[in-house]
Amino acid sequence: QVQLVESGGGLVQPGGSLRLSCVASGSISSIAAMGWYRQALGKQRELVAMKGNSGSTYYADSVKGRFTISRDNAKNTAFLQMNSLKPEDTAAYYCKSNSYSGNDYWGQGTQVTVSS
Repeated sequence: QVQLVESGGGLVQPGGSLRLSCVASGSISSIAAMGWYRQALGKQRELVAMKGNSGSTYYADSVKGRFTISRDNAKNTAFLQMNSLKPEDTAAYYCKSNSYSGNDYWGQGTQVTVSS
């Protein structure tokens, strides 16, 4: 199993920046990719960004050019750098790991609120 713990959420003004962190523990060697999802109130959870062990990345169109996903394998940590934040980025952000075995694991989520 993999355990994921997110941090870094908070309240930020429009145009501001935040960096989310996700620390993985447990069966680290089983992880094939790590990514970030978000879920706004009343909406479905959506994929924001994903980064595979090969270095391949995916970004949702709504965050391209503003968000950057990175991984520090030595620290078993994934990051989501969020710049030029907009009110519509307000959501609970969840870290997810995809395993080679097909098992997926989720963190507990961290709230991001963009408001003046």
